[in-house]
Amino acid sequence: MSEHALDHLIKSLSSLPSLGPRSARRMALHLIQHKETLMEPLAQALFEAFEAINPCTTCGNLDTIIPCHICQDHKRDRQTLCLVASVADIWAIERAGHYRGYYHVLGGILSAIDGITPTDLNIHSLKQRIESQNFKEIIIALSATVDGQTTAHYITDLIDDLDIKITGLARGIPTGGELDFLDDHTIVTAFKSRKDVA
Repeated sequence: MSEHALDHLIKSLSSLPSLGPRSARRMALHLIQHKETLMEPLAQALFEAFEAINPCTTCGNLDTIIPCHICQDHKRDRQTLCLVASVADIWAIERAGHYRGYYHVLGGILSAIDGITPTDLNIHSLKQRIESQNFKEIIIALSATVDGQTTAHYITDLIDDLDIKITGLARGIPTGGELDFLDDHTIVTAFKSRKDVA
């Protein structure tokens, strides 16, 4: 492996969440020292994921089929739609095993500091989806941060004219908390104790 290739590997790894330059260097060294047992299978897995996994055109979840397995599951509760910021939030909620409705992934939350506006998120199709699929309840499951609550208020105002119940997760979720980092019990409690937003 040339020095340029090594630098490129370290730079690519350091762009991943929670990996700084030092961690990326350690990871790159470990991968190179275990090329046959780790690096080659990882490269194959990355290529397969690149080829096979795509966002669901209905909800925004990631899957190997379109629509995704959740959207195609007719045993789920057709009356509820859970609004989340990311696919990681779907994984956290599904792991808890309580919620059995459908999802809509925004792809982030509004942020004035980061320049994220409604046009940057998967909001434009939300109202149309609610109307066409006749949901009875929208559960806004966004993080308990200032940006998360700003996004929740924006969406509430957007769909306020629809005859639909809008609820939010109970505040057993700590202020500033991210769904993906919560334990299963907290997520289940938040769903059971959700309350009307509008």
